Amino acid sequence: MAPKVLVSDSLSETAVQIFRDRGIEVDFEPKLGKDKDKLAEVIGKYDGLAIRSATKVTAALLEHATNLKVVGRAGIGTDNVDKEAASKKGVIVMNTPFGNMITTAEHAIAMMFAVARQLPEASASTHAGKWEKSKFMGVELTAKTLGVIGAGNIGGIVCNRALGLKMKVVAYDPFLSEERAAEMGVEKVELDELLKRADFITLHVPLTDSTRNILSKENLEKTKKGVRIINCARGGLVDEVALAELLKSGHVAGAAFDVFAVEPATENPLFNLPNVVCTPHLGASTTEAQENVALQVAEQMANYLLDGAVENALNMPSMSAEEAKVMGPWVKLGESLGSFIGQVTEEAIETINITYDGVASEMNLKALEAAVIAGIMQAVNPDVNMVSAPLIAKERGIQISKTTQDASGTFDGFIKLDIQTVEKYRTIAGTVFSDGKPRFIQIKGITIDSEIGEHMLYTTNKDVPGVLGKLGTLLAEHGENIANFTLGRASEGGDAIAMTFLDTPIKPETVSALKDTGLFQRVIPLHFKA
Repeated sequence: MAPKVLVSDSLSETAVQIFRDRGIEVDFEPKLGKDKDKLAEVIGKYDGLAIRSATKVTAALLEHATNLKVVGRAGIGTDNVDKEAASKKGVIVMNTPFGNMITTAEHAIAMMFAVARQLPEASASTHAGKWEKSKFMGVELTAKTLGVIGAGNIGGIVCNRALGLKMKVVAYDPFLSEERAAEMGVEKVELDELLKRADFITLHVPLTDSTRNILSKENLEKTKKGVRIINCARGGLVDEVALAELLKSGHVAGAAFDVFAVEPATENPLFNLPNVVCTPHLGASTTEAQENVALQVAEQMANYLLDGAVENALNMPSMSAEEAKVMGPWVKLGESLGSFIGQVTEEAIETINITYDGVASEMNLKALEAAVIAGIMQAVNPDVNMVSAPLIAKERGIQISKTTQDASGTFDGFIKLDIQTVEKYRTIAGTVFSDGKPRFIQIKGITIDSEIGEHMLYTTNKDVPGVLGKLGTLLAEHGENIANFTLGRASEGGDAIAMTFLDTPIKPETVSALKDTGLFQRVIPLHFKA
């Protein structure tokens, strides 16, 4: 059955057509996002939800989204999506951070020009029939110092454009390396240094606990007298009340804001102050940007629903379509390894160490880790997936670590899990053969070569004569058909294991009969995803 997507906000018809062209059933209801009750009534039918800013994806809505797999936001901001609730439900949240980068950066530059030359006020005055040429004395941008807070994708473009205007650029960004700053042609500084030196300050960071009110009253008071401040990033980055006071006192010469702490902003401390330019969140409002993000979100959602590619996800490791093709068998292996551990472990897991060997160490380790954890968690909650599993593991206090190493054995690479519970230590390893099929290659430190089937039986015993014969006989007597069978032992007379691949789920009475023999230490039916 083809995936089904709901578009509940206004996207271009071209974007909607992308879904249709990819074989995805799509309902285009651009006004539905504003009707939360109706949306909740129908959302259970859909695998994907494409939105802009009008649709609110709340925890309450997600409770009705029984089939939802992905929410795609056409744009960068996802404040209207409860990402934690989505993660717990196993729903991927995607945005389109690159579709409006240039547009937003250009708006910041335009706002800087507007506040430097008082363009809105001068335009209004001239429209009113006044000719107040001497009233609107501006400043040049050339040779001025621009302080850029956040030198990522959009901030980096602003830096580039500002250098083209012959400005000096200083940047504060904890993640900006000295080498990258040199490549960009900017000077990396600490925040206090930026505040002290900048003639203009522009913000390009997301709103997080660490960036909220980054231009607080205290920091605003550290700025150079006559500074002009531009915010086209997120409301809440600047203490608007404190800024208004500093504008009135003359310490700050001007401000240009496209975003506000409360939106829609029908009133604000910055409104109606001289030399304050305000626009209604227009950063991404160009024809090109709106079309770009709509097309991008449609492609991303289609790629995920059809091919498993994860692009620009906020709550799951991204994995391109090409990566998904190569990594698919390894992701399945990781999930199967985790599933084995989850099914044979009865005690609470305290620590998980994942070893990635050889070719496995060169892959997208976050995606592989998510697959392993999902496999473990699904033993007790089948609804857990690669999105929700890491969050659940964190909530349970499970410590997860990883080790990477060069190829160290007869295989090109493998994945090994070492699990510590309150009482026991368990280990399992697996690889992917050249035919693309995952296999278990070690359990309990015992070498084995086991195909992974949907229905399997795991048994442990002491290596003594007659045990395997009894196993085969009892399975046959109960009508269990063996598709494949693999065994291994630590040493002669020592611990031995067997993995039996069955055509159908093993019957409970068969398990009981095997346990009653007293020959087996453990008899555990296993189920792996087909």
